[in-house]
Amino acid sequence: MKTHHTKNKGDLGVAKAYCDLVEKGYLVLFPSTEHAPFDLVAYDGENFIRIQVKFRRAVNGSVQIRLKNWWADKNGSHGKPIDKSQVDVFCVYCPDTNKCYYFRPENAKTYFSLRIETPKNNQSKNINLAENFTGVP
Repeated sequence: MKTHHTKNKGDLGVAKAYCDLVEKGYLVLFPSTEHAPFDLVAYDGENFIRIQVKFRRAVNGSVQIRLKNWWADKNGSHGKPIDKSQVDVFCVYCPDTNKCYYFRPENAKTYFSLRIETPKNNQSKNINLAENFTGVP
């Protein structure tokens, strides 16, 4: 079977997010189309939360999330900023830690950075430690 590498990563991220959310007690719903601006919806018994899932590896002790959607066609690769009003929460699955991290779109401009390892200079100001982003906000 021929596979599409980036699609497989996205599918794994959604599967891990689904598992993590179920373990946290959410009922998880999936859109019936790939064209929805979110990948799944978490329901806590009172509120519906639209979640877009990203798969990102750690590089130099941090995970960088660009708030842009990418696709390719016969004319090349294209990127478009994510409409943050269409998503309530971003979930980032990092295979290097095997964990999901959550943040709200309003807490990011065009990208969001999570620190997996303590910075070598011990900087703590303006640092988003990944361990503080394991719950759904």
